[in-house]
Amino acid sequence: MAEHTGGPAASELEDGRLLKELETIHRTRHETLLHGSDEALATHTQRLRELEDEYVRRHPQRAQATARTRSGARARTAGED
Repeated sequence: MAEHTGGPAASELEDGRLLKELETIHRTRHETLLHGSDEALATHTQRLRELEDEYVRRHPQRAQATARTRSGARARTAGED
């Protein structure tokens, strides 16, 4: 289990709240990467991982877009030649 880094534990969030937390943390990721302290970035990374791991645990069969897979990316690149 991931170390808890702040905010409610991901495993305790209902699905809607988990999605909102994920949306927020993804939205703030770039700013934290560019301007956050090393400690802030490490904490952000841990929380991001905790939330994403919980989402994947709950939705192991989530829909995957073909374009977001390696084979889909290769097919897209091959078509550009």
